[in-house]
Amino acid sequence: MTPLAVILTVLGYIAVLFVVAWLSGRRADNAGFFTGGRRTPWYLAAFAMIGAAMSGVTFISVPGSVAADAFSYMQMVAGFTVGQLVVAFLLVPTFYRLRVVSLYEYLDARFGVAAHRTGAWFFFLSKMLGAALKLYVVCAVMQLLVFDAYGVPLWANAALTMGLVWLYTQRGGVKALIWTDTLQSLCLVGSLALSVLFIMRGMGWSAADVVREVGASPYARVLFLDDPSSGRYFWKMFLAGIVLLVAMTGLDQDMMQRNLSCPTPRDAQKNIVLTALCQIFVILLFLVLGVLLYAYVERRGMALPARSDEVFPLVAVEGGLPVFVGVLFVVGLVSSTYSSAGASLTALTTSFTVDLLDGVKRYDERRLTCVRRRVHGALAAGLVGLILAFGYWADDSVINLVFRMASYTYGPILGMFLFGLATPWRVRDRWMPLVAVAAPLLSAAVQWFARERWGYQIGFELLIYNAAFTIAGMFLLLKRHEK
Repeated sequence: MTPLAVILTVLGYIAVLFVVAWLSGRRADNAGFFTGGRRTPWYLAAFAMIGAAMSGVTFISVPGSVAADAFSYMQMVAGFTVGQLVVAFLLVPTFYRLRVVSLYEYLDARFGVAAHRTGAWFFFLSKMLGAALKLYVVCAVMQLLVFDAYGVPLWANAALTMGLVWLYTQRGGVKALIWTDTLQSLCLVGSLALSVLFIMRGMGWSAADVVREVGASPYARVLFLDDPSSGRYFWKMFLAGIVLLVAMTGLDQDMMQRNLSCPTPRDAQKNIVLTALCQIFVILLFLVLGVLLYAYVERRGMALPARSDEVFPLVAVEGGLPVFVGVLFVVGLVSSTYSSAGASLTALTTSFTVDLLDGVKRYDERRLTCVRRRVHGALAAGLVGLILAFGYWADDSVINLVFRMASYTYGPILGMFLFGLATPWRVRDRWMPLVAVAAPLLSAAVQWFARERWGYQIGFELLIYNAAFTIAGMFLLLKRHEK
């Protein structure tokens, strides 16, 4: 697949995306930007959430990860499913009852301004880093496929990508995202399914052959119950999946903006349950694709790339398959990227404007629109800078790096919400920033000590330790004789 073919594919997709974004967001006001006006049908939100949950990192990293981790990711997916139920039946009724625009307004009502700002700042840090890391992966692939051939540097690549994301989200916000995410979900799932089909045909396999070969592959092992010290141990990944889902979806402004755009809590709950079921099958298909990719590389005698994240691009673009496979890869990659990046930028804008600037209370509608657009543009520029920083630093499988960062940055948010929902007590709010900073530092110290002293590897369940330290710190801040 030539660089010109990649460019034409990307431009074609972006043209369709901009038309959908313009049609759906042309009459959006601030309420439409922040919450979609709470008029989104639940089934539309559920389909949109597939694209929202599956970023470009998922599209590239999950298939490539099977060589090192087999199907162990499904253990975490089982935890994700339980976590979705927690979000649907515990958090959603609370957020609808309070009619929040930003999730972190709950912390203000429950504890005070300092807790509210602390939760918002930790979300801001988490989402900026996570969004930039996911965008970096896609920019790196596009650099390899297109921009290097024309001598275009990474900074121009990143600026162009974020400029397009800024353009299609700057007016419509959540109202536009629901419809653009629906388009992106359709492209993502279609690209995934057709890629599997073409690779099957490239090896001369039938559906029965795929089931047999995948089942017999050492990469298809799902359960890891033999070594509790391993990062892939079932109970560690299952429990980590529950808390990661609750933290990264239920307490994430980005993901919950779509759920809270439904008219009623009942609609939001139906949307979340359907999303959970779809997520199981889509991720399983990604892992099956990973087995097929490695089998194809072996059969063709191709050299494996240095990084697992490059296996899918290698096979799709240079593997001798029909050009249409490369087109599917690019469409799937671009669709998942713009879905994730657009949603992240919208959520960051919402949280910064509502939580950190207190914009809804301070400004009238006209002034709020002006402030929101300035914040939106400034955050887009900030993401470009972070993408370039990751270009010099990221060297791990990115799906692992995303979850590892989330274990540190979402822990204080999870701890604060758990304490607020499970206890009637109030705390001395002004000390909450200190607790929130101390918890990740203590978690990192425990992780290092367990590895050095006992050889015990704390994996994604680090988030549990982090939240526990936050809760313990809040108990130290209890207001005596007051509930």
